[in-house]
Amino acid sequence: MKNTFGSAVSLTIFGESHGPAIGAVLDGLAAGLPVDETFIADRMDRRRARGDGLSTARTEADKVEFVSGVLDGRTTGTALTLLVRNTNTRSGDYAKTAALLRPGHADYTAFEKYEGFQDARGGGHFSGRITAASVAAGAVCERVLRDLGVRVYTHIARCAGIEDAPLSSAAGLVLSEPEPGRFALLDPEREAPMQAAIRAAGAEGDSVGGVLETIVTGVPAGVGEPWFDSVESTLAHLLFAVPAVKGIEFGAGFAMADWRGSFANDAFRMRDGRIVTATNHNGGVNGGIANGMPIVLRTVVKPTPSIYRAQQTVDYPARRDAELSIQGRHDPCIVPRAAVVQNTLTAFGILDLLSVRYGTLAQKHGLPRD
Repeated sequence: MKNTFGSAVSLTIFGESHGPAIGAVLDGLAAGLPVDETFIADRMDRRRARGDGLSTARTEADKVEFVSGVLDGRTTGTALTLLVRNTNTRSGDYAKTAALLRPGHADYTAFEKYEGFQDARGGGHFSGRITAASVAAGAVCERVLRDLGVRVYTHIARCAGIEDAPLSSAAGLVLSEPEPGRFALLDPEREAPMQAAIRAAGAEGDSVGGVLETIVTGVPAGVGEPWFDSVESTLAHLLFAVPAVKGIEFGAGFAMADWRGSFANDAFRMRDGRIVTATNHNGGVNGGIANGMPIVLRTVVKPTPSIYRAQQTVDYPARRDAELSIQGRHDPCIVPRAAVVQNTLTAFGILDLLSVRYGTLAQKHGLPRD
């Protein structure tokens, strides 16, 4: 099992959904960086469930405990290890259906890979619960990026078929964050219909998905590699590791399939002594390398596979067809909670890319600017 990702800065995740705790290890951070526990708590609060019918009834405080690598609010330069305790598990909800493969889940593939020795309670290591640890680690990275003049912002571009205002409508790219507990939207008026659609699906024992859109500003041109460690491949690798992400595009993405090159190309221009592009159809990346424009990406988040409708499946040990009625506590939609997961993991990926380009000391002393 591969649980570590990153080059100059690495992230390791560990734990299971119903184990004592989940956690993460960040290695490669320079000494003396701020570890802002208030900022991290805010990011954790944006991910946690509230038992409001829009997310799972499994609610936990998700307090982050720092085990190593932090002293007096600053990194020590050694591996930063953090824990998030699991305090509200109900493993018995899964006992009756443990042999039945949940459609859309990793139950079958986990059986085949780990030969039945995996911890299947609540999805085990495959559970979206593990993203709490990645949010905490990513929040550390996001806070470092802010001091470097790099901002990461994620909003719900579409959920349950209802669209947010387009990113192009954000005048001057001054993007304000929502209050905790509110949806990350450019147009707050879209929240009520989104919530209504989520609740309607939940009332029918079903679920819905959506699209998350992220923009990163402040990344200098020249970051990234042409091939296997490109900006796009690095971020895609990270975000495809988030449970339920089934697609990703950068810039105009799949829309380019119907365009001509004369429209898809971003013309270069001089503005205030800097080279910029007149449009940003390529999402701030050319040849795998950042071109200094905002990096824009979108992911598709599938409907939550745990639904309360009866489903056809297989009894794995008995090797016979069966019917499954899922028990437990599940989200009718994970898109609102997944926004901060995408935001913080993107921040980690960007910090790693910057550290590869400029060295880890740039985390503390700043990035070269034109």
